[in-house]
Amino acid sequence: MHNNINKLTLAVTLASAVIASSHAAASGFQVREQSAKALGNAMAGAAAGAEDVSYMTYNPAAIGNVEGTQVAGGISYIDASFELTDASASSVTGASYTGNGNNEGGEEAWVPSFAFKTRLDERFDLGLAISAPYGLSTKYDKEWIGRYHAIETELKTIDIQPTLNYRATDRLNLAVGLRAQYADATLSNAIDLGAVGATPGPNNPTPLPPSAIGNADGMAEVTGDDWGYGYTLGALFQATERTRLGISYRSEVELTLDGDVDYSADGPTAQAVLAGAQATGRLQDGGGKAEITTPANLNLGIYHQLTDRLALMANAEWTEWSSFEELTVEFENGPPDTSTTTENWDDTWAFSVGANYQLNRQWLLRAGLGIDESPVPDSEHRTPRVPDADRRWATLGATWMPTSNLGVTAGYMHVFGDDGDIDQNATPTNENASRGNLSGTYEVEADVFALSMDYRF
Repeated sequence: MHNNINKLTLAVTLASAVIASSHAAASGFQVREQSAKALGNAMAGAAAGAEDVSYMTYNPAAIGNVEGTQVAGGISYIDASFELTDASASSVTGASYTGNGNNEGGEEAWVPSFAFKTRLDERFDLGLAISAPYGLSTKYDKEWIGRYHAIETELKTIDIQPTLNYRATDRLNLAVGLRAQYADATLSNAIDLGAVGATPGPNNPTPLPPSAIGNADGMAEVTGDDWGYGYTLGALFQATERTRLGISYRSEVELTLDGDVDYSADGPTAQAVLAGAQATGRLQDGGGKAEITTPANLNLGIYHQLTDRLALMANAEWTEWSSFEELTVEFENGPPDTSTTTENWDDTWAFSVGANYQLNRQWLLRAGLGIDESPVPDSEHRTPRVPDADRRWATLGATWMPTSNLGVTAGYMHVFGDDGDIDQNATPTNENASRGNLSGTYEVEADVFALSMDYRF
């Protein structure tokens, strides 16, 4: 089993790049916080809100609802908490693992966004949006009980979206955009070198005692990046003077992460085991690649100006997480030449409702509620990298307009996540062979703060 532990570790870690950034504010590793105004309404205005140029990241046709030239920029601060309670872990042989570290893996993250549009003529608008649609960090203590499954996970993406909008009629806007997406991943986990050294075999004539299992750790770190390309389509229809309908589609983006793996060890026992393994061709620094796909999604929305002061909105978002049926990793140096990890994620829906109230000429108040399904089908597919579960949102926000051209918006979201059981089982032949068993219950919650400015020329 341990003859291929270096390839298994690389396969597991690279495979996790697909699901690297468990995002407490949205299902899977999706990041929706691209507009403080949309966040203040729990994303209920994503498809049909079209209040300013920042909405083009949700629906590219939104720029057709904005007169003249406008620029918007914002930043969101995400404070996520993922804590494993009632945790237990053991090796594939049944030896118990203990942990001296905190079982809380949440991380703080900053998510910037930028958008610009200008009118070319009476029919066409041109826009550009830069956003981070996927990614967040999780990081556990190096000594935590689930260290062989995950320690650090970081996935960063940048979407560059040039957009062209066409005013088909006075009521209908149609838009198309190109998506150039860059992804960069860094992932690490511990390796039980004590178990490697305690396993008898021709490459290990003097095995370590069983007490070494779980007490002589190494580390594996993988980095990888790539560019991929997709598109986005949108339509915005002013059904009546007070009612607006929106629909948008964002395509999947295929990426091939080229990765490098680096092994290290602390302490004389772990260092000796690592050196012996590398001398026999195991746990070698090297590389590999994995083809991954960030999912397609569809937004449907309605915006209704009920009175001169009160506006209501609703949104439904479908995400094609089922594209993660499996992930195949190809290695630079075999055998094995490939490794396949089964994901079995489900497609999801997110629903939200929101309201705006125009307090006076300068102040607009916002609120919203939302629910979001998790793509993780069961406890066997929940991992420390993605301790994902169904969740609910509650949001508040306000926009201050000191002049008719300048808007400043602040939004706040609290995420109430359901508890999610994890049940990672290990056998000598499955993907958890080198990581062991891990079980417990994850408690998930997050707070998100967003601030943005928009200016119309």
